[in-house]
Amino acid sequence: MVNPHMYYLNKVMSSLFLDTSVPGDERTNFKSIRSITDFWKFMEGPLLEGLYWDEWYTNKTLYDLKNTSRIYYENILLGVPRVRQLKVRNNTCKVYSSLQSLMNECYDRYTSKNEDLADFGLKVETEWKYATPDSTSPWHWGFVGVYRNGGFIFTLSKSKSETKNKFINLQLNSWITRGTRVIFIDFSLYNANVNLFCIIRLVAEFPATGGIITSWQFYSVKLLRYVSYYDYIIASCEITFCIFLIVFTTQEAQKVREFKSAYFKSVWNWLELLLLVLCFVTVSFNIYCNIQIFLLLGDLLKNTEKYSDFYFLAYWHTYYNNIIAVTIFFAWIKIFKFISFNKTMSQLSSTLSCCIKDIVGFAIMFFIIFFAYAQLGFLVFGSQVDDFSTFQNAIFTQFRIVLGDFNFAGIQQANRILGPIYFITFIFFVFFVLLNMFLAIINDTYSEVKADYSIGRRPDFELGKMIKKSYNNALEKLRLKKPEEGEDEKSAKSGDLVERARREGFDENEIQSAKQMKKWKERLEKKYYSAEIQDDYQPVTQREFQELFLYAVELEKELHYVSLKLNRVMRKISTLQP
Repeated sequence: MVNPHMYYLNKVMSSLFLDTSVPGDERTNFKSIRSITDFWKFMEGPLLEGLYWDEWYTNKTLYDLKNTSRIYYENILLGVPRVRQLKVRNNTCKVYSSLQSLMNECYDRYTSKNEDLADFGLKVETEWKYATPDSTSPWHWGFVGVYRNGGFIFTLSKSKSETKNKFINLQLNSWITRGTRVIFIDFSLYNANVNLFCIIRLVAEFPATGGIITSWQFYSVKLLRYVSYYDYIIASCEITFCIFLIVFTTQEAQKVREFKSAYFKSVWNWLELLLLVLCFVTVSFNIYCNIQIFLLLGDLLKNTEKYSDFYFLAYWHTYYNNIIAVTIFFAWIKIFKFISFNKTMSQLSSTLSCCIKDIVGFAIMFFIIFFAYAQLGFLVFGSQVDDFSTFQNAIFTQFRIVLGDFNFAGIQQANRILGPIYFITFIFFVFFVLLNMFLAIINDTYSEVKADYSIGRRPDFELGKMIKKSYNNALEKLRLKKPEEGEDEKSAKSGDLVERARREGFDENEIQSAKQMKKWKERLEKKYYSAEIQDDYQPVTQREFQELFLYAVELEKELHYVSLKLNRVMRKISTLQP
């Protein structure tokens, strides 16, 4: 779903529209816009130069190589760009009574309730009239607000001169007012060389505090998915994936019916269910995206005189990629289930399963102290240091401090007394104390697990046995090997062995002792060597310890008895020798 061409296409577009400076002012580009004047300079400068190298070629899709930049010769502009503004009404916030004589207007931050829906300015063209939002279009999550679709909209002309005159007219008639809270610049490109659509959104937010905050989104997506032979190979893999998904779902349903509530005692079974759910969500996203592309893409490509809204398709396509990424992540985690055939990897997985309770208890204590420091940093440095401007930023900043990335000078400048105290105590308690406690828990548990393995404990699940079992089953189905004995045959054979032992003169107590030892062995193997239900490491109860002890005593008696018989046999052999 992702290839290097997407990154390179995004990089080219970002360098063109974000890093290009305003003519005559090399310090001003889209990233450095801080005022309305800077915004109009960008619109009339880098934006126009990026969209119109000279004039668009007459066929509306290709450009004359002599009068066109290399970037736009490789990338075709789909439709025309669109500029959209959202505003808030006056008197949406309350002014203190003593200050009302000094301030007649008050514009609050943007919300859907505060949005201004009335026409303003010249009230002639569409840019002065409010357009109702489309219910299917996603909202935009910005730095200082969440913005819906709609607003005061105008599309750019096919002519560079007409577009520039439009910008000058809007600037002279104050299209951007005190109530303006955000302006969106949307357009889409297509690169036929790599079969990628690049959907671009440039955002300028006007917070209630003043100034301008810029952000941007570049989505390079492959909407025409099945074009080359390689694409059809991917399509066959997708069909195979769906077949395997149905098979695995059927297998897990059978396990749930067989083991019932015991099925949910294993962490691996929960992971299996989570993977199945994520796979079904992925397939649903795939079907939905393909249906929307089939319904909308044709009309969008034909609509060359108007704005083509590819943002909706790119938005859901990006979420589809995200759910695929999460699914593949948990699929890789599942590999831990199959690596216990290696002793070292089995010890690591057993260590994690054994110390999970201690880690949960430690995590509660750790995050209590961690959030206390985050709240302290936010309240003390929040108005001065960008890293602590919000509570969320304070949390991420503290994680960076643990990793050695911090701005001590900014903290000290914000508060010369509490700044150093905060920094030193945080490093001491979190870095030197708590993190070392965490490592001690892991190290102690690993030592215990290693000691258990040193006395001969085997892993619950062995990949070698699974491969051998699958190999034997395949040979049996091909009739190249006789099937193994069933449980009934084994029990019958066991009864025959008991009768045979009685005929050969074995004592009844010896026979009953052997049967008891066999029951103990089967029960203990079912408890500790089950790959389906039990976790990798299981504690031994007092009763099971007694059974293990009696089992060991009986084995010792049996060994002593076999040793005596062996000695008698050896003596008889020695007497027979001349």
